[in-house]
Amino acid sequence: MGDPNVLVQQATALKNEGRYEEAEQLLKQALRVNPQHAEAHHQLGLVYCFTGLFDESIQELETSVRLNPESVQARLDLALTYAMLGYEPEAKRELEEVLRRDPTNEMALRQIVYFK
Repeated sequence: MGDPNVLVQQATALKNEGRYEEAEQLLKQALRVNPQHAEAHHQLGLVYCFTGLFDESIQELETSVRLNPESVQARLDLALTYAMLGYEPEAKRELEEVLRRDPTNEMALRQIVYFK
């Protein structure tokens, strides 16, 4: 099956190249090996978002944050996805949490102004 960390690295590179189907397959493989792999859920959530599967994206990003609440990037990506979909209270809550953990996060600082 492979090392889930290596699979996630490979999938992230594929995602960054726009090869979403291949990335999705590797991420699902990583999750078969380790269903609790927070970064695999994070990256799969991004793949789903980029391919228009928004419900699935939210579910994967929420799972990633639940498994690794310290991940500022996963939380930020969840906030941005919420915002894009019009889930304003949820987006604001996650942006505030990002800023609580990382008060100088530039993206969160730019986005939070829309929710004040």
